[in-house]
Formats: sequence, structure tokens, C-alpha cells
Amino acid sequence: MAKALRLGVAYDFRNPPESGLSHQSLYAAIMDQVAWLDGLGLDLVWFTEHHFVEDGYLPSWIPVAAAMAARTRNVRFSCDVCLLPFNHPIRLAEDLAVLDNISGGRVEVGVGMGYAPHEFRGFGLPISRRVSLTDEGIAVLKRAFTGEKFSFEGKRYNFQDVRIAPGYLQPGGPPLWVAAMAEPGALRAARFGANLLPQGARARSLDPWLAKVRADGGDPAAFRIGIIRSCLVTDDRERDWGAVRVAERRRMEVYNRFRAEAGGHGGVAGITEEQRIPQTWVVGDVDHCVAELGTFIEEYGLTDIVSWAVPPGMRPDEMNSSLERFAREVAPRLRARFSGE
Repeated sequence: MAKALRLGVAYDFRNPPESGLSHQSLYAAIMDQVAWLDGLGLDLVWFTEHHFVEDGYLPSWIPVAAAMAARTRNVRFSCDVCLLPFNHPIRLAEDLAVLDNISGGRVEVGVGMGYAPHEFRGFGLPISRRVSLTDEGIAVLKRAFTGEKFSFEGKRYNFQDVRIAPGYLQPGGPPLWVAAMAEPGALRAARFGANLLPQGARARSLDPWLAKVRADGGDPAAFRIGIIRSCLVTDDRERDWGAVRVAERRRMEVYNRFRAEAGGHGGVAGITEEQRIPQTWVVGDVDHCVAELGTFIEEYGLTDIVSWAVPPGMRPDEMNSSLERFAREVAPRLRARFSGE
């Protein structure tokens, strides 16, 4: 049976001067916002991770999730994505175990290998190691999540007789997601039996994953497929879209710079916007947003969608009207349409 649809918000905590807020004030305002959204019935809060970005792009998502977990009761926390080359897998497994207990079993983890050269320089790592660090990192996490003592011998990591304590509240540990922008990432997700975060072109990410899962005798319906696709719920596009559009351009400037610096690394080159699984904003009234997102979910078989909650440079309260309508009016209609187990 198909998985039940889950909807939520994503945060990157970027804070350019245009917001007029200190970093401390932005963090506090977002904490309040998430507690409020939890009460409105959203399912998910996701984070993204990047490093050494001048506007404060969130470099460490687990402390934020732990703080939010103490103020919420329902939302599940995850990331799109945690960059494995910069996260020691044993330490990450320990941090996730603590977060799993703090949150009452409301943590998941999405991983990827990164592509921005400045991040690898900052951590003193050759970018050529990102594949092996990611593959071995996932393998270590999978062993750690069993709760049993294990040893591991690889090219990058070697551990003897390790058991993660405290134990995980969720049997088998936090559900694992793997990001895929190209076929190697799709095959990695299938090989490790992970949920999928498809990015880039469908033919290079989602389709190879589906084919590999089926070829291995699995059922894609047993997994979750998630993406960031933002939604601005408004009855007056002319009034409300302008500020969000400026912030969205600001958000994309950073990613475009990363991609330009990366060149061909990570499958980021050679993909046109027409080929990408759409991640553009859906803007309109409730009926429009339900119709557009419903078609999107059907076309790509999605189970999880999150919307950027606070585009960079905007204040959290500027998005509250749209977020409330998304939670109260759009989300219930979409869940009813795609009811699952």
C-alpha cells in the first residue's frame, strides 16, 4: 500500500542583512514559528546543511532539531541533506541517537555527498574522496542503527567493537534517506535500501532508482520519495509574490555559485531547468495550490513535500499567513486525496 502523504516546511536559517534581524533573533522567531506550525498539524520539519556561507546558512541541523523537539509534539525532523563527508559517521550516529530520544522517535536523516569545492577546502578534504566518504558513511550508519556491536574496515573508516549508546527509540534507528542528482546516487539509494530524495532530472535520479528497486525484487511503494517544493498561498499574487520572488532569487544565487564552482562534480552540470523535477514555487489561492501540488504528487509518486518556510532575507512573520493557510486548508485536502497507510 502506498505511504501516507506527509507535508511540512524546510529551513536553512540564511540571514542576509535584508532581514533586519540578528542571527539570534531569527533563530528565536523560527523556534516560535515551528511550535505554532506543530499545533496546526503539519507533519515535517526539514533542514538543509551548507558550510562557510556568509549569510549564516545552517551548518549544524541536529542542535536545532533538538531544540525544536523540546517545543513540539508531532512534527518529524529530517534533512535534505546532511553532508556525509563533513560528518563523522560514528559521531553522527550518536547525535541521532540522542535526538531520537529527545524527540520521542521523531527523527529521520537524509544524506548526500556535497559538491561545493569551498566546503571541502574548508574541511581540509580532497573533493575526490566524497564518494568513498559517503558510501562508507552510509554503511557505518546502517550498522550503527541496528543497535548491535559492530566492526567496520574500509578505505576511509576503521572501527572495532562499536555499539551506539544510548540506544535508538525507533527500532532500526532513524529512517534513512539518500539524495540523488544523477544515476550513481539513485543506485546508491537503492543499494542501501533507503528512501529517495530525487534532485535534478527525473531520468537521472527517480527513474533509475525505481528500476533498480524493482530489479532487486523490491516494491517502490514500500519507500518514501520526498522533495522541497514551495507553496505561497495567497489570494493576491501581485501583493504577496514580489518579496518572495526577490528572496527566491537570493536563495538561488548561492546554489548557482556552488554549481559554477563545482563544474562537473556531483552531476550538477548539463541539466536544464526543463529536465529537472520541478522545484519552482506554486503561487496562488487554495484551489490552485491543491490542484498544482496534487498533479505534481501524482506525476512523480511523491510521499513527502516540504515548502521553504522563510526565504532568505524575509522575516518569519512575513510568511505566517501563507503557512497558516497551507497547514489549515491545503494540507488537509491533499492528505485526503492521497490517503494511504
